[in-house]
Amino acid sequence: MGRIEDSENPTVRKVLIGATIVLGVLLIFMSFKWSFGPSKAAQLSNDRMFICSKTGKSFSVTLKAGMSVPVYSRYSGEDTGYPAEECWWTADGQIKSSPDYVLLNSEIGKPEPTFCPVCGRMVVSRNPRPSPGAKPPPTEAEYRARSAGN
Repeated sequence: MGRIEDSENPTVRKVLIGATIVLGVLLIFMSFKWSFGPSKAAQLSNDRMFICSKTGKSFSVTLKAGMSVPVYSRYSGEDTGYPAEECWWTADGQIKSSPDYVLLNSEIGKPEPTFCPVCGRMVVSRNPRPSPGAKPPPTEAEYRARSAGN
């Protein structure tokens, strides 16, 4: 008892065989997808935040082969999207739980340093996410005062 061949009802036997085949095909498909598809790390690295240079609004982009910067921005309707840097600071030097996205001046050909429009602190390329107890980057006023002292 319990074997497919022992079933007296041919319809039940066909359903069980069909379900087994479907399950087998699904498992084979998932195995190939997990083995040969993009890794979770690759997927995460392809999903990036960009910022529209005309509107200052940030948006997510999934990078694909052949794309170039600037990318199309739905906010301006033009190719005005540049990679965004994350700013994790508040104006009073505390760490935030979610970042603000900042367009670096260097992305658009400006030589001066970039300061976050929300907190006023310096943002650099590959801006590191702060750890607790980290010293905040300088504000524009602090940066200018240090630069003037040199």
